[in-house]
Amino acid sequence: MLDAAQKGSYAYPAVNISSLVTLNAALKAFSDAKSDGIIQMSTGGGQFASGLNVKDDVLGCIVLAEAAHRLAERHNVLIALHTDHCQPEKADKFLKPLIEATAARRAEGKGNLFQSHMLDASGLPLEENMKISKEYLELCAKNEIILEVEAGVVGGEEDGAAGGHDTPSEKLYTTPEDMLAVYEALNGIGRYMFAATFGNVHGAYKPGSVKLKPTILKEGQKAVMAKYGNAAEFDLVFHGGSGSEKSEIKETLAYGVIKMNIDTDTQYVFTRPIADHMMKNYDGVLKVEGEVGNKKVYDPRSYLKKAEQAMADRMIEACEDLDSVGKTIFGKV
Repeated sequence: MLDAAQKGSYAYPAVNISSLVTLNAALKAFSDAKSDGIIQMSTGGGQFASGLNVKDDVLGCIVLAEAAHRLAERHNVLIALHTDHCQPEKADKFLKPLIEATAARRAEGKGNLFQSHMLDASGLPLEENMKISKEYLELCAKNEIILEVEAGVVGGEEDGAAGGHDTPSEKLYTTPEDMLAVYEALNGIGRYMFAATFGNVHGAYKPGSVKLKPTILKEGQKAVMAKYGNAAEFDLVFHGGSGSEKSEIKETLAYGVIKMNIDTDTQYVFTRPIADHMMKNYDGVLKVEGEVGNKKVYDPRSYLKKAEQAMADRMIEACEDLDSVGKTIFGKV
């Protein structure tokens, strides 16, 4: 998938899920758009999926991943399963058990449970970041898992991944020197994706609040490829894709971005039709003044189907923005 995206100058939407409904929305979108895609889970999403009494992030992610494997069999596109931001202090109890779960499946002759994981050590000095990234890349490579790493800080906050709204501006931009250091530390160990920062921010902001500089990606790629050749081109990841200008999204595709995370926008569009349903059917979803309500409108399926459709529609828009529509390689590999 990554090679096809680089060759075709397009990228995959990577959407966070936390339930069967959001999983089905993502599968519907990729299937309807005839686009391959990435479905990802966070520690918080895993906790939610495991239920209020369990709150086990690893178990929740395994349950969602197993469901994704079964459901994806009914869709003629390729789906990669990925885990989102995991800080070093959580990695031992989150990433390692998930890597072990994949190893167990492989020992049984099955495919990987997850195709990739993200270790977010961007809060550490770059040298420390790369030291722990090398450790986890070695673990992943043994099981043909791709590791996503990050250098620089993505501002804002998304499901526990926080750069902080007071992040110093220089930390929001990865330098060419940083990108060279990442390549030199990780090259030859295994396949990895690199979330270089260029002013991107998690969450939703009013137009003009976020100052993206996509040319930072261009300059970083240029520096690495000038020293190590065209084969050194990074598979870059765009974090904080929600709310970004379409022109800036398109520009990043020319600089080697093959994955764009989108979560905030899909959370909003999922909730919006539910709110609309509740407001329009107030007397039906509630038993007002001794009445019995209307089962057809307080049945969760009545509004969750609307939420699934709305989220799928937004993901198709993301596929269009990233030029992945109609480019599935399902059946070709």
